[in-house]
Amino acid sequence: MNFRVNKSILKNKTILITGGTGSFGKKFVEIVLKKFNPKKIIIYSRDELKQYEMSNTFLKFEKQLRFFIGDIRDLERLNFAMKGVDILIHAAALKQVPTAEYNPFEVVKTNVMGTNNVISAAIKNNVKKAIALSTDKAAAPINLYGATK
Repeated sequence: MNFRVNKSILKNKTILITGGTGSFGKKFVEIVLKKFNPKKIIIYSRDELKQYEMSNTFLKFEKQLRFFIGDIRDLERLNFAMKGVDILIHAAALKQVPTAEYNPFEVVKTNVMGTNNVISAAIKNNVKKAIALSTDKAAAPINLYGATK
């Protein structure tokens, strides 16, 4: 598949990515920094070690990156982090099926209530664009988190 991306979509924009230290977040940040020249990318996650490692990976771009320790369950922290954000990428979630099956209420608090917080903070802070990600597991939900193979 060959397609063109309008580079002005992300150029000089402030982008916040929840779950930004996860596999998607790391790759997204790498591509955006190299190809789209954003004003700032805010990495929002609760994993201090992964944030530290990620900051070392992208030392060349340190002026464009901000790292926020926070959990999407914390609406007040989300509101603070989203001030001045143009584009929101919501990738934070509990994604491991065995963990989800053993801890269903924690998954609901993060994946459902946390996502509600993300949406509320985006609305309150007038975020212009929001993109939410899911995983393939959510495509056939026969239990709390989808079918396991």
